[in-house]
Amino acid sequence: MGPLALCFNAKSDSVASSDTTTGFGRNLQFRPKLFFSSISTQEEKPFDFFRALVDGVVAGGTAGVVVETALYPIDTIKTRLQAAHGGGKINFKGLYSGLGGNLAGVLPASAVFVGVYEPAKQKLLKFFPEKFSAFAHLTAGAIGGLAASLIRVPTEVVKQRMQTRQFASAPDAVRLIVSKEGFKGLYAGYGSFLLRDLPFDAIQFCIYEQLRIGYKLAAKRELKDPENAAIGAFAGALTGAITTPLDVIKTRLMVQGSANQYKGIFDCVQTIIREEGLPALLKGIGPRVLWIGIGGSIFFGVLESTKRLMAQNRSNDKNSSSKE
Repeated sequence: MGPLALCFNAKSDSVASSDTTTGFGRNLQFRPKLFFSSISTQEEKPFDFFRALVDGVVAGGTAGVVVETALYPIDTIKTRLQAAHGGGKINFKGLYSGLGGNLAGVLPASAVFVGVYEPAKQKLLKFFPEKFSAFAHLTAGAIGGLAASLIRVPTEVVKQRMQTRQFASAPDAVRLIVSKEGFKGLYAGYGSFLLRDLPFDAIQFCIYEQLRIGYKLAAKRELKDPENAAIGAFAGALTGAITTPLDVIKTRLMVQGSANQYKGIFDCVQTIIREEGLPALLKGIGPRVLWIGIGGSIFFGVLESTKRLMAQNRSNDKNSSSKE
């Protein structure tokens, strides 16, 4: 039985669990034959919004930096493939171009995303009927992505301009973009970014969360880091493949600069199909799936590991205090 089948054809069972996604002990009761995996919760402690926020910020920032540093060259190749018109050749030099400036944005963006996602998810799980837990994960992912986009988009614009060798350094990129295009130049392609990232974030986190629920049901225990990493890889690769056309559109709009070759999202799509054919919308799908699949493995593995370590440290501190 595959992992998706575990999510959608779960047998009724009850597992006593301390969920590492929240740090709170709770009973997870899985219901049979629901379209989405579901859990019913009986909290032993009141929901701590501040703790969920802090844990999300620290874990998300750590995971984001590790992934970006490890996989930046693959992302650079993907960007250059997508930016190349027609049969243009790809330059494989300077694959870490713009990494420093990008990390300055990735750290707060990842922290904001997970910091918003975790408490939003917990609140929404209470709001939605338990059999529709997937909608809580979808909605929380979109909310987290929207909050993080205010940081992600300028970071992405600068990164991709440097990856396509338009600028030599991040400070120069910011200064010249603002001087030539105005402050709005840092948000070039913002609409296409949201068009890609909101569904991406929602779908990826929903698939990840639902697969974890199904896997826990099958294993009847908490998951280990390699298992979280494997689920994250699958969720990332699948979502990355589905959203590749949206990524191509976003890349073209972001790297066009002041030339304004495209008038907007729909004009960009029409121009690409007319001049390069429909397959051009799948440019870079190989590096993208590889990059996001590996990135999902690292990100979710580091994320769950960091949250678990933080929960353990809090528990140890409480035990030490109670003994004094």
